[in-house]
Amino acid sequence: MSKFSERHGFKTSIIQIESMDKKLRVSLWNLMLLNIKARIPYDTENCHRFEKEFFVDYLRVPYDEVESGKGFEQLLSELKYCILNKPWYEVCDVVEFIASSVVFDYLAEDFNNILQREASGYRLINGQLTNIYEKNEVEMLQEALQDGQFVGVSKHLKRALELYTDREAPDYRNSIKESISAVESMVRTITSEPKASLSKALKVIDDASGLHKALKEGFAKLYGYTSDEDGIRHAMMNEPNITAADAKYFLLSCTSFVNYLKEKMPQT
Repeated sequence: MSKFSERHGFKTSIIQIESMDKKLRVSLWNLMLLNIKARIPYDTENCHRFEKEFFVDYLRVPYDEVESGKGFEQLLSELKYCILNKPWYEVCDVVEFIASSVVFDYLAEDFNNILQREASGYRLINGQLTNIYEKNEVEMLQEALQDGQFVGVSKHLKRALELYTDREAPDYRNSIKESISAVESMVRTITSEPKASLSKALKVIDDASGLHKALKEGFAKLYGYTSDEDGIRHAMMNEPNITAADAKYFLLSCTSFVNYLKEKMPQT
């Protein structure tokens, strides 16, 4: 269950780019610890192989300096220190090392599940941690969430992000609804009408500052989900399987469009 501060928008989970918080680090460490300890009793040969790879190939320490009979104890101690204390990028090195090891390569999916749950901007793809967000996308979200001028819009975007990054039970369907609601809230701010359509808002902007016809028509078609009757929202909400990719697309595209509308709205 999410915390009160998260449910009510006082603490919003921003995608972790070039950082790793304590929850993510601890989750990664627990996954490694449990799997290594589970394999030691019945797969000694492979576990000793992993031990040697870690000390010789990764840490680059003389293997004869590994204390006799305490190799795994040292390995766990070194791993724990790396994951919990080293800079975030060195933690990424460790994750890639373990995921590429023939002994623990089956952990790639579990690593990705943790990275998604803890709102990390990275995923393991072919054994390498890959940034699935651009830094400017995260900065764009941050700017929109902190905008005190359009409180209603920011509130919807915060809720969309919270639902998308919920560590216990992500709700992609309702995240999409909140992203769309942010656009609608911006539209109503521009027109000063509680039930204004996107097309009307675009006309207000067009009259005030001008919009290229093709651009205006493109926005109207792309964001046709502001119609409850036959738009994308109606169809999307009936989809049986809404994914994280769907929610991410709507969150980023709606945030981008909201920022565009802010820039183009008539000045009073």
